Amino acid sequence: MAELSDSAEEHLLSRKEPSVPDPERISRARLLVKWVLEMAMGLIFAAWVAFVFLLPATPVTDLYDDLLDVLSDTAIGSMFLLFSGPVMVITFLAIARLIVMGSREEELILLKSKPAKYPRLRLWTFPVLVDGPFGVVSAAELIGICLFVAYVVWAISAYTLEDLSILSTSTLPPEQKSVEMWEYSGLHLGVIGEYCLAFLFLPVARGSALLRLVDIPFEQAVRYHVWLGHLTMLLFTLHGLCYVIAWTMQGTLLEEITSWVSSDSAVFPGVIALSAGLLMWVTSLPPVRKKQFEVFLYTHHLYIVFVVFFALHSNDFIFSIPSGGILLFMIDRFLRFCQSRRTVNIISATRFPCGIIELVLSKPANLQYNALSFIFLQIREVSWLQWHPFSVSSSPLDGKNHLSVLIKVLGDWTEKLDRNILDILETRDQNEIASRPLEITASVEGPYGHELPYHLTYENLVLVAGGIGVSPFFAIMSDILHRVREGKPCLPSKVLLVWAIKKSNELPLLSTLDLESICPFSPNKLNLEVDIYITRESEPSLEEGNTGIAENAHIFPVSNGGGMSVLVGTGNNIWMGLYVMSTIVGFIVLMDLTGIYYIVDSNVTIWWYRGLLFLVGMLASVIVFGGLLVFLWSCWEKRMSAIEKSEHCKQNGQTAPLMQSDLPQRKSFGSRRVLYGLRPNFQEIFGSVSVQWGHVDIGVIVCGPTTLETGVAKECRSWNLKRGSDRPIFHFHSHTFNL
Repeated sequence: MAELSDSAEEHLLSRKEPSVPDPERISRARLLVKWVLEMAMGLIFAAWVAFVFLLPATPVTDLYDDLLDVLSDTAIGSMFLLFSGPVMVITFLAIARLIVMGSREEELILLKSKPAKYPRLRLWTFPVLVDGPFGVVSAAELIGICLFVAYVVWAISAYTLEDLSILSTSTLPPEQKSVEMWEYSGLHLGVIGEYCLAFLFLPVARGSALLRLVDIPFEQAVRYHVWLGHLTMLLFTLHGLCYVIAWTMQGTLLEEITSWVSSDSAVFPGVIALSAGLLMWVTSLPPVRKKQFEVFLYTHHLYIVFVVFFALHSNDFIFSIPSGGILLFMIDRFLRFCQSRRTVNIISATRFPCGIIELVLSKPANLQYNALSFIFLQIREVSWLQWHPFSVSSSPLDGKNHLSVLIKVLGDWTEKLDRNILDILETRDQNEIASRPLEITASVEGPYGHELPYHLTYENLVLVAGGIGVSPFFAIMSDILHRVREGKPCLPSKVLLVWAIKKSNELPLLSTLDLESICPFSPNKLNLEVDIYITRESEPSLEEGNTGIAENAHIFPVSNGGGMSVLVGTGNNIWMGLYVMSTIVGFIVLMDLTGIYYIVDSNVTIWWYRGLLFLVGMLASVIVFGGLLVFLWSCWEKRMSAIEKSEHCKQNGQTAPLMQSDLPQRKSFGSRRVLYGLRPNFQEIFGSVSVQWGHVDIGVIVCGPTTLETGVAKECRSWNLKRGSDRPIFHFHSHTFNL
């Protein structure tokens, strides 16, 4: 036995230690997989766009008609795969890319760890149009607008030439040819509108993997939804007018628009859908949206009426064209509904004398977000229907279990929230503040935002804020200083904050940013300058030097509750992928079975009924197939939260909830320059920065009113166009949220 033991020991000693995976090799492998996935998505998208773009051409139209004849008697899912399948496949690949690349932190290390050798203009960050009806438009966005307009013009021209060619050989009388021409025009305008509708719902799927793939956050993507909405409704309105003219010429207008079956289509549902769309369109125009926002908000829920009656009007085959984007929106909406049912613990609330409220909300440690994120917040004591977006004002490195937002008291909703807090303070005895909960019930959607924290990819930053627009910049500066202190990936070495406020009573907001305790200032690591412009005061007030918490601002602990859910936004990519895939695959299987064993066998030919079956199938797939995954996901999330809470209590030696004492203490903000009675002169500011910083890339991020955004964009464009070889390039980014 001893000999055997000795030989065994010799054998064990001779064995090599197990090799440890090389992080660099793993990173390279992930980058290779990422590149393959992105190439596949690019090729699929290019082929799909080329097919749609060339469809008006006669050879492609003939091929499409032949294919339609083959598929017309088969399962419904075939047409869905033809028109919406590419979008679904790209979504699957986008989720796979998110899973392969892991966390944002790792991707940032892999892809953004080194600055560009030479400054260069970028299409996405170069503002071309500033004062037009589209707002500030970058070069890349202008190219996209031109391509969409070119497609519409080309499609209308191609279809018109084809219609004229057909009618020129027809033996119909001239009056009937005119009617046919109007009907052909209406048909083709409707088809072009459906292709625009295929993209319309994609930008408003807030937690969509597609938006995360292209790194376009919801607050910017909503602009594309607005632009597409105008174009789509214009085409659908012309579509309806063409048929109205044709039926008026025939004298059958009333008969046609009140019938459910006419020319193989359900007309009356189309009238209802168009009416709902027009009402949404009119109330979304800037004069109505800005002055009567609630009218716009509530009227926009008519999209449900629009989609339902559009499906009844267009039948299952035609509805397959935009159904991919609509299904992805339904998936996202169902997840957001499930997430918003959870109440979130408000750890603390601070009321500043300038009419600004800071709320600190509880979150799970595994909830990922970056300093450029925002959340949608609902306070049930204020309104059960209204959700309002707020930028996150804290860095994810400030704490694992909380994030904060700053709320400016401006409208009815915020005024009611402010009154609720004041009423609670007035009716409660001060001795009970530490023991009794705050009677405010909050729910949260998100966080949403950029997939990558692009503010960390510039060595030089200029942050321009107007009023409460400074909120995300507090998060950015805190994030940078945390990273400098902890040695995490972070490029910024020069940061200039330009903050314009009306009165000096907003200065106490600086106390929410405890920079000195985060990281003592070191000129070798970070050069941070803060210029504050107080526009409506000509001289400092007696209290100007005190930037701590004002006397009539209150901080108090509130009730213990749950943290935010990770169902949408930046939650678990694997669970999200399983949910999306199960819903889509379940829908295709369900509709194939319905088509084979019910529609074909029973010879169902009623136009609106087939459209209804298609829409019910989409809804059932989201709720049934996806709902099962959401239930399992929620159970997993609760289990992880319980484990996390248990570990947190063990580490802190307590079982009590997170309280105000666990948060960073307020301190005065030290380094700053305050200028009274002046507005920022961006020509001088950019000129000074150009001379001091030289030939470098400078990231310019603006958050504030439209006039401020426009002024900064103009200066960026001007300096980029007239720059010399020794001057910087300014890259414009807007962090302004406008619905």
